[in-house]
Amino acid sequence: MFNSSHSLDGIRVLDLSRVLAGPWCTQNLGDLGADVIKVERPGSGDDTRTWGPPFLPDADGQDTDQAAYYLGTNRNKRAIACDIASEQGQALIKQLVAHCHIFVENFKVGDMARYGLDFDSLKAINPALVYCSITGFGQSGPYKDRAGYDYAIQGMGGLMSLTGERDDLPGGGPQKVGVAVADLFTGMYATVGILAALRFAESSGQGQHIDMALLDTQVAMLANLGANYLVSGKQTGKVPGRAGNAHINIVPYQVFETLSDEQGHAQYMIVAVGNDGQFAKFANVLAATMGETIDWATDPRYATNANRVRHRDTLVPAIEAVMRLRSKAHWLNAFETAKVPCGPINSVDEVFDDAHVQSRDMVQHWKHALNPDVALVASPLKLSVTPVVQRHAPPTLGQHTTEVLQELLALSAGELSALRASGVIA
Repeated sequence: MFNSSHSLDGIRVLDLSRVLAGPWCTQNLGDLGADVIKVERPGSGDDTRTWGPPFLPDADGQDTDQAAYYLGTNRNKRAIACDIASEQGQALIKQLVAHCHIFVENFKVGDMARYGLDFDSLKAINPALVYCSITGFGQSGPYKDRAGYDYAIQGMGGLMSLTGERDDLPGGGPQKVGVAVADLFTGMYATVGILAALRFAESSGQGQHIDMALLDTQVAMLANLGANYLVSGKQTGKVPGRAGNAHINIVPYQVFETLSDEQGHAQYMIVAVGNDGQFAKFANVLAATMGETIDWATDPRYATNANRVRHRDTLVPAIEAVMRLRSKAHWLNAFETAKVPCGPINSVDEVFDDAHVQSRDMVQHWKHALNPDVALVASPLKLSVTPVVQRHAPPTLGQHTTEVLQELLALSAGELSALRASGVIA
């Protein structure tokens, strides 16, 4: 067991999830101090172990079988390899459940019942168990038996209808987000649900089944645009659509091109004017830079955000013409000085080179069995009294099988040897 002062000390998680949504959730719980036991299939393990290149290099710089994808979603876990398709493997899981507070799985609807590992079966063993199922479409409804993947959910859940350039502009058309946000959002919502259910279980002794669906989560994450449609668009027939790098409800709140660099490469930056006061400052910066009077802040067409949205087709081209006359560095300095929200568009390498990102300790170094120095993104959680945990690097397949089964179930060396020989554990 791990002994330290962290939020979830003493909480144990049995994690039968794989790929992204489930592992992201259990990684959060591990960061908060829970003892997360990741259960994988002997021989192959989590699918993401092979989702490379890139793969972790060993101390000699040679590729190992550890994909970066897997490493980035499975820190702070102990790994066991157990065949839950076998009766002996199912029996081991049930024995472990008696020692756990949380159970997370993302198998297809009905699979866990076939293995005798569904909520009703396991709550008979541990009535206070918080059991979280993560699927594409949930435990009910006409799509419940479908496999649900992030890419498809981004499309079905409306996100791709809102992401990408307008159809009437070059490059127009739907576009997925660069990272699997439906999975990630679901993992975060699952974390919240588990912590709420855990608090209830601690006070009542009653566990519960959490039914998390990627599609439900993606619909919820339509946020203001979903509200726009339900409040107004459903009645008027105006359906939110793609706006490229602009904002549906705020102007100017988008990407602007600036003066090209010395090599003639186009340069871009973000301006995010959120209210009328900021717009007045923004207009003053443009006027001061040009040595001209720009009265946009007092022009009735642009003085309020509502009118700027209505007249974006005249205002935005006028702003674009001015922005292209000065460098990105010039505008960033001028807007930051005037307290106008703005920012660069960083590449991934620029993100990790950023002095502020570095000062916030967003990269941490780990020791791995195959490499003594592994750099990975850190948890963004910064709790003042119970800080997040940096216990160990993501595990190799089956690394802690013997440790966990001896610690929790007191299995003898002979029993472990027999289970290995039969292929139940690895």
